[in-house]
Amino acid sequence: MSSASSSLADLLIKQCTSTTSLRKARQLHALILTSIPITLHTPYTYNNIISMYAKCGSPEDSHNVFDKMPERNIISYSALIAAYSRSPNNAHLAFDLLSQLHATDGFRLYSSTFTGLLQASLCMGDNVLGSALHCQGVKFGFLDDKYVQTSLLSLYLNCKDMECAKKVFYDNKFKDTVAWNTIINGFMKSEKILQGMHYFGNMVRSGARPCKFTYSTMLNACSKLGDYDIGRVVHARVILSGTIADLPLYNALLDMYCTCGDTRTACTVFSRIENPDSVSCNSMIAGYAGNGDGEKVMDMFVRFWQISTEKPDEYTFAAVISATGSFPSTSYGKLLHAQVTKIGLQRSVYVGSTLFSMYFKNGDSASAEGVFNTLLKRDVVLWTDMIAGYSRLAEGENAIRFFTGMLEEGHKPDGFTLSSVLSACADLAAELQGEMIHSQAIKRGYDVEMSVSGSLIDMYAKIGHLKAAEVIISQVKKPDLKCWNSILGGYGNHGKVIEALKVFDEIIKLGLCPDRVTYLSILGACSHCGLVNEGRYLWSLMLETGLTPGPKHYSCMISLLTRAGLLVEAEQMIIESPYSSENLENFVKFMCS
Repeated sequence: MSSASSSLADLLIKQCTSTTSLRKARQLHALILTSIPITLHTPYTYNNIISMYAKCGSPEDSHNVFDKMPERNIISYSALIAAYSRSPNNAHLAFDLLSQLHATDGFRLYSSTFTGLLQASLCMGDNVLGSALHCQGVKFGFLDDKYVQTSLLSLYLNCKDMECAKKVFYDNKFKDTVAWNTIINGFMKSEKILQGMHYFGNMVRSGARPCKFTYSTMLNACSKLGDYDIGRVVHARVILSGTIADLPLYNALLDMYCTCGDTRTACTVFSRIENPDSVSCNSMIAGYAGNGDGEKVMDMFVRFWQISTEKPDEYTFAAVISATGSFPSTSYGKLLHAQVTKIGLQRSVYVGSTLFSMYFKNGDSASAEGVFNTLLKRDVVLWTDMIAGYSRLAEGENAIRFFTGMLEEGHKPDGFTLSSVLSACADLAAELQGEMIHSQAIKRGYDVEMSVSGSLIDMYAKIGHLKAAEVIISQVKKPDLKCWNSILGGYGNHGKVIEALKVFDEIIKLGLCPDRVTYLSILGACSHCGLVNEGRYLWSLMLETGLTPGPKHYSCMISLLTRAGLLVEAEQMIIESPYSSENLENFVKFMCS
């Protein structure tokens, strides 16, 4: 009977070490209390129950077991300290328990107890307390224990004390794979990626064997840096070392290849995964989306439904909708919108923002606004996306309406918001609203931002307030090309060709490269004022710089030539124009001359 009870006790205690469900842990605890004779309720039994509850994330249950123990030993204290050290809300209690331990006769500190205290300090993020423990560790000789060394290393890395971490690591006599992983991962988390990679190189040279976690960490670092070459070297080491990849390692490989744009190799890696999860599929979708391959994104999305036991999440739908946003909305967009609504993700900010972006790309502002109205949490970014969307579609009144609504909800516009709504005011020639928004920009300090300054210059130039535009550009330290193009367009539209040519010369002197917008504005100014020689020179200069003229550029030049009576030259330009068959406006101008 005694032997049977002892065997049952051993079996139940063994179960304690593998249980991670709190409900099952409580059931097992009840079974131990009711099935095992009281004589077998030893400290060993209770210590395992304390550790079991700690693994299940319930330090309260661990504490209750500890309080009811008829007899405790140092392992009991260590087990409860370890339980507290796993919980940020209870980590400080580990040191209260340490005070009790010191007050108990016959007990002394062991390395396992000390490891728990270091973990508690890490959980609290208390570098000062950790340093004090470090001193105690030296005093009691615990630094010869590799678990203490690794815990101390983790503590300093977590507190971002990299110098102390490096010193602890170099003093470590037991640089096993865990120690190397700890310092590599610590530097990666502190965004010191290159230093983390340096430690990986040292690890390989030292003869330590990287594990799956090491390789996954390195591949994630390559993804962040976009370093394709090192990523391939790491993949080669995985193969040559005979490491059997698990799902996290496969996902790290996928992420690295997709981030670096090599979706072909990523597809090969994906085909080797026996049971891909949502991370695997999302990586492939993001990779294809990054390459602008909307068709493959949809193919991968369909495969996701077929092969994965997990359902696509909001990030999946956001990536798919974003990748297919430039397609006609009737092709994919509305079908995806319906699917989103069906599974209840229509209120997700991630999904919603990509949905109304897709509708704006398709010119369907009504559907975009409908999506926006379903979102519960609407931050500055979402409001700004709506304002910018309306502005791009030349629906200035709606852009201003949304800007007003944004202010009424108490949101503070940023530089991009102000730039977008000022563009809408410029298109509408809405002087009063533009001046009010200009005041908002000054009040919030955004008038010095380049994007806002460019939009202000553009607005004042379009409504004919060239003096105001000149004042603003004079206050910008280093105007970019957008600023210069805006005032150049204003001069051109108002027939101030001399001023326009001076601005063009200033652009060249500053070392900026005129773009197609620059040449369109200056050619338009020359056309309005009949400056044929200047127009020819600018046309040749544009071709020399490698810019391809668009239909509007041809229109300006043909108009200039026909007004000057140079009909043969104008006819030749029409013939040479790649747009002659689809742009009859040039022919009309030629015939009217």
